[in-house]
Amino acid sequence: MNMIAQFNQKENSMTSLEIAELVSKRHDNVKRLIEKLAEQSVIALPQIEETSFLDSIGRNQKTNSFVFTGEQGKLDSITVVAQLCPEFTAALVKRWYELENQQQLPQSFAEALQLAADQAKQLELQAPKVNFYDQLADRTTLMNATQVGQKIGMSAQKLNKILDSLNVYSHAVKRGRVFKQWFIDQDLGELKETDLGYSQAMFTTKGEQWVFEQLTNEGLI
Repeated sequence: MNMIAQFNQKENSMTSLEIAELVSKRHDNVKRLIEKLAEQSVIALPQIEETSFLDSIGRNQKTNSFVFTGEQGKLDSITVVAQLCPEFTAALVKRWYELENQQQLPQSFAEALQLAADQAKQLELQAPKVNFYDQLADRTTLMNATQVGQKIGMSAQKLNKILDSLNVYSHAVKRGRVFKQWFIDQDLGELKETDLGYSQAMFTTKGEQWVFEQLTNEGLI
């Protein structure tokens, strides 16, 4: 069924209905996957809300959808899409980027002060969620450049060239690629030793998301 989901304009959010539309999957199948991942503690179970949408002939309909909000919702939704259709992960990141940049800028000094206060309060409220994601990333399978590149239809060679320009890799080691310390310190990547004793650069879930966001910002995906 072809549906046109409506974005929530009050805060950055995305529904399971929108995800189903994005990856061309049945909404009930998407919801079952979300529940399964939540049961396995891979993601946090989102809140359920009644969502409006237009059906294939333009009639207004309603359904219950999971709603992903904030930074936690953003990362969880990316995890869900990576499980459903990895090739759509980059498209989802771009959708989040559009949502996060559609808010209007303050028009006065008073509005700017209020916006700063609201953002500070939001960060305070989201602190436990950020800690949750730090723990989640530690349990997630590490990925090499080839695996990260496959999700966006890019070869590891091309991706590594871009990452070189973003100051991700150190050239102190001649054989193989290793991350610079700042990349490791931010939990974006780890160095693992291969069977032959070489260092292998592996991306965490947070590192994969960082790569997608950088490529999106640069207009490369």
